[in-house]
Amino acid sequence: MGIRDTILERDGRQFPGKSYAEAVLVPIFEQAKRHLLAPMLAIHRAHLVMLVERGIVPAGQGRRILAALASIDPAEVARSRYDGRFEDLFFYIEELLIQRAGEVAGNLHIARSRNDMGVAMYRMVLRRQLLDVLDGMVALHQTLVRLAEEHVDTLCLAYTHTQPAQPTTLAHYLLAAADVLARDIERLQQAYRQVNRSPLGAAALTTSGFPVDRQRVAELLGFDGLVENSYDAIASVDYLTEAAAALQLAFVHTGRMVQDLLVWCTQEFGALRLADAYVQCSSIMPQKRNPVGLEHARALLSSGAASAAAVVAVIHNTPFGDIVDSEDDLQPHLWRAAEVGARVFPLLANVVGTVEVNRELLERRARASFATVTELADALVRHHGLDFRTAHRVVARAVARATAAGRTAAEITAADVAAASAEVLGAPLAVAEDTVRQALDPGVFVRVRRVTGGPAPEEVRRMLAARGQVQASLRAWVEERRAALKRAEAELDRACRELATDGAGA
Repeated sequence: MGIRDTILERDGRQFPGKSYAEAVLVPIFEQAKRHLLAPMLAIHRAHLVMLVERGIVPAGQGRRILAALASIDPAEVARSRYDGRFEDLFFYIEELLIQRAGEVAGNLHIARSRNDMGVAMYRMVLRRQLLDVLDGMVALHQTLVRLAEEHVDTLCLAYTHTQPAQPTTLAHYLLAAADVLARDIERLQQAYRQVNRSPLGAAALTTSGFPVDRQRVAELLGFDGLVENSYDAIASVDYLTEAAAALQLAFVHTGRMVQDLLVWCTQEFGALRLADAYVQCSSIMPQKRNPVGLEHARALLSSGAASAAAVVAVIHNTPFGDIVDSEDDLQPHLWRAAEVGARVFPLLANVVGTVEVNRELLERRARASFATVTELADALVRHHGLDFRTAHRVVARAVARATAAGRTAAEITAADVAAASAEVLGAPLAVAEDTVRQALDPGVFVRVRRVTGGPAPEEVRRMLAARGQVQASLRAWVEERRAALKRAEAELDRACRELATDGAGA
């Protein structure tokens, strides 16, 4: 068999072509069974309730259709295989309904299209996934805040350009990471608000001549409102791109922290020790404690960011209209990004929450470094009236002298400052030894930085108290959204029961 025989269809006159089915329709059918069946059936029920309530479909027909819907076994559908008889899951389910309710089942599609149904299903899947991601993000935020509360007085070095910069506290660092995460959570919350709006009733893109109640369907399905303009409801994709962007940013931002934690776990750095549950030994080197919990988290974050980026890439240059030609291909990228988020953030919450911190080593390293000398320059400004740039030059000379002599910052003396100032100013400064000692103490360095947002313990405690309130509101937000979806499910069930029992002869 030649290449041409394996690629070209033997008969190109009948839809679907074998290669089209294998490349497109079969994967889409399998994805739809996994992700879209439940929201599709919920949409069928909500739309049916509305049609009957509005008098568009007689109640008797409505009950027959409702009974047919109730008879569909999701497990049976899950076992089905694409055989070419039906283009997609929608037509497969429609055929089951017609078989069980008769031709009246066709009225379920009054004032509706696969266009508005498809977008609604995607939104319903995505909102659940975003809440799952937010659960993990809130848990990680809580862990970071709790760990910060334990390390308000843990002195450590902060780094810029990968070099020791200034002393701070571990709590100050962790609180910064928690604040970034809180903003990522807020971005995902905003994405949820845009996702959770109903396109149903837009039909193909111009609504319908039937007097449908779009708001009623939205309420029954737990949407917070409508995508009002019917063209917008079908053509817009910003609910996808905003969610993808929020996920991508959260992955990227969290990955930066994870990279720091991995460095801190190295034997050379020695600041952190992961719990045994999150390390693996080497198959050949018995001494190894490989930090696989963090390594896999880093890889997952990168993978999730790539999947989220793919969503925007697929959407780029699609026309401003129904994008069914690409939506079935792009949705799995977003689903995978969300699934990664739902896995990786809880993992990190547990890894970070069980870590051991080498407080003594971190403080020794801070005291042995030259990271405190900014405060010495500040002291020369305060006590001797130098402008900061001149004080900077004096201290730089003193540091150079100490370094050349093999001494640490803690060993810089008033005599060193006097000699350095004589070189810079032409005359020595009479700096008190106590002034030098205080300025070069990392604990003093941290304590005097009481400016809003600084690392001083009382300022960090103030911020932590505020973050505790933020934490409570973040958790409450997620719980309320889940509760709202449950209330909508209960209302839809109630409306369907009422329809099913409202007069056998109607």
